[in-house]
Parts: sequence; structure tokens; C-alpha cells
Amino acid sequence: MIYEMRTYTTPPGQAPALAKLSSEVGRPIRGDDYGKLEGYWLTEIGPLNQVMHLWSFDDLNHRQERRTALSQNESWTGDYVAQAAPIILKQEIRLLNPIRPISPPTTEGNIYEYRYYRCKVGKAKAMAEALNEAMVHREKYSKNVGIWLTEASQPNEVSHLWAYESLNHRAEARAGAAADPGWQAMLKANGPRLEEMSSLIMVPSSTSPLK
Repeated sequence: MIYEMRTYTTPPGQAPALAKLSSEVGRPIRGDDYGKLEGYWLTEIGPLNQVMHLWSFDDLNHRQERRTALSQNESWTGDYVAQAAPIILKQEIRLLNPIRPISPPTTEGNIYEYRYYRCKVGKAKAMAEALNEAMVHREKYSKNVGIWLTEASQPNEVSHLWAYESLNHRAEARAGAAADPGWQAMLKANGPRLEEMSSLIMVPSSTSPLK
């Protein structure tokens, strides 16, 4: 299994329009026939005017075959891409190898946090494995949705996705985890492996499978 996180940056104020277009035009055309949609969000805190969508494929060959087929779908190119292209300023992708498979929350109405950490060269796998092992401590406080090692375009990167009921819940969960001895041990082990940490708070779109 390979995952792809796609980030589209729009002109100011146009991210909701792109999400609406994707919901009303793109999804009916594409469905899950060209990769499975796992989640679709608008950024709320962090870089703004962005939509982020997470797709899964059997492997890299399956991704290439499905994207080639999608590019030949005239409804996709003529009805969706033709309308979406003018409101997309920049497109970025991360190809992600799962360390922890996607595990959706059982409730809806969540906010999501996507955290991505740049590691020292050669240290990302060890960090991801330590993070995964520490979930027995961290998930006492909030739901982990997935952990990945980035294949491209950001080498030496670990990313992880979290679901929270609200920003208040996030603050409470992070405070609880920070005081947990098991989580503290993971932080101590992983600290020397880290170079840079980044975080985004995201709100699901109306058609996101992860709510």
C-alpha cells in the first residue's frame, strides 16, 4: 500500500470553492476508480488557502496506471480540471509508506492535525518505529489516524495524522500526553533524531471519508 497526500494552494479565499468543486464535480467523475480517497480537508491553522487530500493505492505501479487512466478521462479533464486549474496556484505531493495503517475515528465532527517531522539523515525509520511503539501511551488521550515514512518528495520525513473533537480537546490531550512517562520516554529517544517539526490543523470537507 502507498499513500499520496496532495496539497493544493489557492488564491486567498478560494480554497472553499475548490473543495466545493471537488465535491460536486470531481468526486462523481472520479469516485474511487482512480485511487481511493481517504480524506479531504481545508487548512485552518498553519499555511492557509490550501486543500489537502489523501489517496491510497495498491503500490506505485497502481498509482501510475490509475493516474494515466484519469488523465484520459474526458469528463475529468473537460469538466473538473478545466474549472479547477484557474484557482490552483501550486500543487505539492508526498508519497507515503505506512508504518501504521489508517485507523479512522469512530465519531464524526472532528478536526485533524497533520504533523510532519524532518529527521536527521538515516534517522526517520527509527523515529517512526519509536513513535508507533509509543501509541499505547499516546492513544490514551486522542486518536491516531496514521503514521508514515515519506518516500518523496521529502526524504528523511515522518508524518502522522491525529483526530480531535475540538481545539480544546487537542490542548487537553497534548497536556496529558506530555505528562505521561511512556510518552516522555519516546520524546527523549526521538529528540536527537529531529531537525524540524511542522503542523497543520485541518477541517474535513463535506465529502471527506474521514470526518
